[in-house]
Amino acid sequence: MSVETKAPRVPCCSKLKLFLVSLSFVYFAKAFGGSYMKSSVTQIERRFDIPSSLIGVIDGSFEIGNLLVIAFVSYFGAKLHRPRLIGIGCLIMAAGAFLTALPHFFQGQYVYETTLSHIPEENSTESILPCLANTSHLVINDLSTAASKAACEKEAGSSMWIYVFLGNMLRGIGETPVMPLGVSYLDDYARKENTAIYLACLQTVGILGPVFGFMFGSFCAKIYVDIGSVDLESISINHKDSRWVGAWWLGFLVSGFLMLLAGIPFWFLPNTLAKQCKSPSKKRQKQDIQAKSSSDTPEVEPEQGSFIPEDNTEEDAPQPVTMAAMAKDFAPSLKRLFSNKVYLLIILTSVVAFNGFIGMITFKPKFMEQVYGQSPSKAIFLIGSMNLPAVAVGVIVGGLVMKRFKLSVLGAARLSIVSSFLSFCLLLIQYFLQCDNSEVAGLTMTYQGATEVSYQQESLLSQCNMGCSCSLKHWDPVCARNGITYASPCLAGCQTSTGVGKEMEFHNCTCMQELKGGLMAPPTNMSAILGQCPRKSDCDRMFKFYMAVSVLGAFVSACGGTSGYIVLLRSIHPDLKSLALGMHTLIGRTLGGIPPPIYFGALIDRTCLKWGLKRCGGQGACRFYDSHAFRITFLGLVYCLYGLANLLWGVLYLQLSKRQKKLELRSQAKATALEANGNNNPNGHAMVSIFKNKDDLDRDNESTI
Repeated sequence: MSVETKAPRVPCCSKLKLFLVSLSFVYFAKAFGGSYMKSSVTQIERRFDIPSSLIGVIDGSFEIGNLLVIAFVSYFGAKLHRPRLIGIGCLIMAAGAFLTALPHFFQGQYVYETTLSHIPEENSTESILPCLANTSHLVINDLSTAASKAACEKEAGSSMWIYVFLGNMLRGIGETPVMPLGVSYLDDYARKENTAIYLACLQTVGILGPVFGFMFGSFCAKIYVDIGSVDLESISINHKDSRWVGAWWLGFLVSGFLMLLAGIPFWFLPNTLAKQCKSPSKKRQKQDIQAKSSSDTPEVEPEQGSFIPEDNTEEDAPQPVTMAAMAKDFAPSLKRLFSNKVYLLIILTSVVAFNGFIGMITFKPKFMEQVYGQSPSKAIFLIGSMNLPAVAVGVIVGGLVMKRFKLSVLGAARLSIVSSFLSFCLLLIQYFLQCDNSEVAGLTMTYQGATEVSYQQESLLSQCNMGCSCSLKHWDPVCARNGITYASPCLAGCQTSTGVGKEMEFHNCTCMQELKGGLMAPPTNMSAILGQCPRKSDCDRMFKFYMAVSVLGAFVSACGGTSGYIVLLRSIHPDLKSLALGMHTLIGRTLGGIPPPIYFGALIDRTCLKWGLKRCGGQGACRFYDSHAFRITFLGLVYCLYGLANLLWGVLYLQLSKRQKKLELRSQAKATALEANGNNNPNGHAMVSIFKNKDDLDRDNESTI
């Protein structure tokens, strides 16, 4: 007898655990690829010389891929072989990652804009710079014809970003079956009390993917894009420069390889499993038998109870279905799903919250770069090493709280509301953690010194550089000894230079000869070095406060992630679970994933003070932003979206409370009817009335949940 009981239990548990481990690795791999894409946004923007609004479209192509197939995958996939569909998705994601990296191998070498390339290379220690009366060596991009520009753009491969767009879209298509089919598969064959901790494990391992993705993105951002094919000694910029492009393509190759490995186990897993079994002690088995024999009513689990009335009929073995039958049932299933008021409120809340999260995480590295003067690689590294581990710990804590206190659906909703509100309060604190704008002559400074070396409005020209005939379109910043940044050595009025490459230094700069107080600067203070000047020391201190608040906010927000999922899973009918998760992902990705990078990017573009120049002429990527306007625009959008999400959580909680009261009244009526039936009606007529009443409540549930 013991052999018969153990035989089915061991494989059912081991296969479910194998599925959990395999799905966790897929979550890690897809999160690694997605986070690396987020970390490479700035590098891709600079490499292809495109504005932030267009990079938002490229970033949103992942959600576009989801939109194309997720409704069909979620519905039809639930009735087909779910593990194999996940394996197919992994292959498609790997192909998308490889396609994204493809442009690097077909494009020419990256040529960054600079005025220094026009200086003759000599062995002498001193050379003449562009601030001369004779300006025959100036760039002639503005004089090029339309035909020459078209030929140049074709040669430079300026449209190669389309491959990145298509590769990211392909990744979105491949990712489609992972979440709805994987989570529903786990929830179908795991014990209800284990679902929360399993989801927490998935999300935790999934968080490790972004940790490694962002950290690898930081590593690649410090490697020059054409590593191995150019002499790095000849490069005059470093990874802190706004023209620097890192090896963005390298991480997509690694991501594709990980996805290929992650998909292998799913080809060997079965379509169905036995319900996860428990291995209690003999004493516990005897107690369970006694409890069952002494009770006429079924045992109800208090924790994570469903808002769906349970049927007393036993589940039949899954019957084979045809594609025609599934297609015929698709529209009625959608109608049943969207008649659920709680589900609709969850969808609306998720869409608003997704808008805030996607917009924030997409441009958070750029926010840290422009507002606090951090390099892109350092910003990406800090997000991966501090924010994301805090999210992982928060997800674990949230799952443990759910399991420890056995929270009901209403309790899970309270946990999500509290964590959402507290994280919003921490976001509000970030508004007061600001730094002064960088001092850039002609952009953020309209005068310099007591004699007011003034600049023309919206221009980089002044009396000190008027005779130099400088190009106003190039961004080739130099940092003066007085702490002021100039857009180029020419615009600083520099006459000579020493050194080569990154070690070049400029001297006799006419725009630096006046200091505050009207005193003539000594000769040593009339020099400048390559690169933008660093921020003031107090900005570093402010940035540390910002990171502390940001990490704490990430932890608090993540604590409500698992409980929010439980509210979703327990508010839908079991037969609609995969479809509900798929539609939740579809709508969330469509309305919450595609638009935010676009409108966030478009509004951020409006804060740009200095646009770069494309190799073939025309406007390129933004090189310098007004940090005050950037901060207000970025945080203002995040505040509006998260504030609305908190209001919607309140409405959702009221609806859940209303439904909870209905279920309690129903339970009381059922208990009263059972007692009356046992005492006064041995023929069982009252039970018929109970089941009729239950059918009425089921119909009411279809339209009111």
